Amino acid sequence: MRWLPALLSVVLPAALIGGSAPQAKAGTSYETPHQAATELLWRPYSQIRRNTMTSVPKRAESAVETRWKLEDLFADQPSWDREYALAKEQIGKLAGFEGKLADPAQLKACFELEDELSLHVERLYVYANMKHHEDTAEPTFQSLSEKSKKLSVESGEAMSYITPEVLSLADAELDALINNQDLAIYRKTLEEMRRQKAHILSKTEEALLAQVGNISQSANTIYSMLNNADLKFPKVKNEEGEEVELTQGRYIQFLESKDREVRKNGFKAMYDTYGKLRNTIGATLNANVSKNVFYSRARKYPSVLEMSLFGDNIPKEVYTNLIDTIHKHLPLMYRYMELRKKLLGVDELHMYDLFAPLVDEFKLDITYEQAKTTVKESLQPLGSDYLDVLQDGFDNGWIDVYENEGKRNGAYSWGAYGTHPYVLLNHKDNLNSMFTLTHEMGHALHSYYSDSTQNYRDAQYTIFLAEVASTLNEALLMDYLLKKSTDPKEKMYLLTYYADQFRTTVFRQTMFAEFEKIVHERTEAGESLTPADLSKIYYDLNVLYYGSGMVVDKDIEIEWARIPHFYTSFYVYKYATGFSAATSFAKQILDEGKPAVDRYLGFLKSGGSDYSINILKRAGVDMSTPEPIEQAMAVFEDLISQMEQLTK
Repeated sequence: MRWLPALLSVVLPAALIGGSAPQAKAGTSYETPHQAATELLWRPYSQIRRNTMTSVPKRAESAVETRWKLEDLFADQPSWDREYALAKEQIGKLAGFEGKLADPAQLKACFELEDELSLHVERLYVYANMKHHEDTAEPTFQSLSEKSKKLSVESGEAMSYITPEVLSLADAELDALINNQDLAIYRKTLEEMRRQKAHILSKTEEALLAQVGNISQSANTIYSMLNNADLKFPKVKNEEGEEVELTQGRYIQFLESKDREVRKNGFKAMYDTYGKLRNTIGATLNANVSKNVFYSRARKYPSVLEMSLFGDNIPKEVYTNLIDTIHKHLPLMYRYMELRKKLLGVDELHMYDLFAPLVDEFKLDITYEQAKTTVKESLQPLGSDYLDVLQDGFDNGWIDVYENEGKRNGAYSWGAYGTHPYVLLNHKDNLNSMFTLTHEMGHALHSYYSDSTQNYRDAQYTIFLAEVASTLNEALLMDYLLKKSTDPKEKMYLLTYYADQFRTTVFRQTMFAEFEKIVHERTEAGESLTPADLSKIYYDLNVLYYGSGMVVDKDIEIEWARIPHFYTSFYVYKYATGFSAATSFAKQILDEGKPAVDRYLGFLKSGGSDYSINILKRAGVDMSTPEPIEQAMAVFEDLISQMEQLTK
């Protein structure tokens, strides 16, 4: 089953907590299921909170032309009901193949039924949940959403015997199936099963591991409950001198205050609170790391890192090259910190100054129509074919534009194979919303090209690739705005916006990735990790990444305790690699023109037809080498130079 129901979500700004941990859904969308949050990966949170409306219309009051056309997926409810009944029928038929998969004809028929069922379930799930997202308070679609989720679980259970049965075959039998011409369309599926075989245990051992599956999630569950439900923060005075309760959501507001004392007090209140729980949270993180080590050894992987990279077939060198190359370019971060200190006009730069605004807010009023025009102009380098598809999305019901009462917040791209992608927005007339539009349309066009070119099984691109197309669009939009800008204040605002993306998405995520690598390696070597050990590792990394020109406040040593993505181990590096790959693509497209564009469109059309690293390499971005990260660093250096020129 290629499909997992999902959209890309994030509870807090990723720049602050380290991104999100999405699960893949076939072709068009990314989400951590059941989290009502938003995809705003690199946007300043202050812009998000300022974009509130005093009056929100009901769904029926929103203009029809600003709503997506879900009837392109299902014409009406009876159509959905008929497909649901068909899916239920197909679930019942799957059991008939159990025990027969050594026969090529039976295996082919089973795979064909699996694909048909998966697509039906995907379509049913996507439609039901997008209808639910139009107005989350509407009980009809609350019920339909739950019905689709149960169907998804039921179909997954019905298919669960397929991979274990195929892997139980002798090597010679499996090789014969792989080389069988009648199964050519499923060759990649079978080769992937064979690749996994070395890490599949006996039936008894697999059953035992399955039984401890829920226990293995305990550390994450306990941490999540502690961090999201039980943790309470003190009150802190805001800029008006009012006592305001500190929360995870309000924390960034304090750090973005122009009043330095407010920033400092919010910072200290946050980490004093986590510091009081260092022993408990240290125990949960240690438990999660120990769980990872157990599974890597049980499944015969050399290390937890290599186990984590195995699913996408990513060489270990991709991870280590990222860390090594960023280390080489840390002087750029030190230079940016010196510039930040100068722009803030402070004698010492502290950790609580990292989110302080460097320039006065530069307000840009950008209507949705203006945003579409600007986005299209900025994407001219991608060529007429790309622009025609983009315009089709603008004109023909791909996008649900404005906020309405009960609508799911944030933004995402989603859809089902065989139908055009959809994009949910909550558009406001500002710069942030324009970047959100181009970001989501990047996802949408990636899905469009992938689904239009590849068969159902091969259309799904991996999470490793997912953010490349969306971030490439943002890079081209930023390049266009910077070249067009003649107002020094506007230009500095844009340069600051972009430079902070590098700081938070490349440098910060890499620091997180290095922290994970160190704590897992020490555990694998048999060393214990006390809360004091974890804090020292984390503090030393901050000193390394920010440099001696910055005061690395002692409080920051406990920040590891508030990063939820350390419980989805070895994931956050994908933010840094994805951003670097997108920056490399953008540079090649702007420098070379058509040859680079053709390679990039080939990337969009590749879907999941090959391993991610190979797809990128064919398109001209070899993540197994330092080159893409070097290219990203060259862009970052140019941004700093432009900012320095403007401050002379």
